[in-house]
Amino acid sequence: MQDDLKDLLTSDLLANDVGDEQQHKYQDLIAVFNHTFANEFNTQLVKGGDEPIYMPAHTDFEQYVSCEYHRIIFAHGFFASGLHEISHWLVAGLARHQLVDFGYWYIDDGRNAQQQAEFEKVEIVPQAIEWIICVAAGFQFRVSADNLADIVIDRLAFQHKIHDQVRLYLENGLSARTQALVTALQAFYNTKPLVLADFDYRGMYEREAV
Repeated sequence: MQDDLKDLLTSDLLANDVGDEQQHKYQDLIAVFNHTFANEFNTQLVKGGDEPIYMPAHTDFEQYVSCEYHRIIFAHGFFASGLHEISHWLVAGLARHQLVDFGYWYIDDGRNAQQQAEFEKVEIVPQAIEWIICVAAGFQFRVSADNLADIVIDRLAFQHKIHDQVRLYLENGLSARTQALVTALQAFYNTKPLVLADFDYRGMYEREAV
């Protein structure tokens, strides 16, 4: 697989200065993901419109027409959206891969404080995975509270919890799929092996004073 990925790196499709970590094109993310997973998992990353969604193969849903493969559809070609949607796919088990949006119930913007707390609870793991693949790609991770309602959101406290989960993954190891993507991204973007210091963030020591 590594030899195949090296060949892919030199192809016209993925022509890119991997030494320049500021260049993050969604086309490259699509190509790396699809090269890594399309054959084994019949899953492709696809640029979408306003709303991201996961669509299993052979499924008609709203405006989405059935096709032969599973689709991770991310918003507007945004690199960050692609990474975020991939993280949910990496967390979801194979049974959930057969369900639209993995079968999860989602509350749009406007969540109250209790709903926001529940949202953050279930987002810790996927955002930890997202942070890990961001670092593997040399891309800036940003915590997503995903709520425009007029409530106070402690983003730093949320990031503390995500960081704790990242630390556990680095100590205990990643799933096979996540590790495969990390390895592929590191090869493409020429990034170094992951260490906990890669995940330092502003305010990370403030909770020690609490």
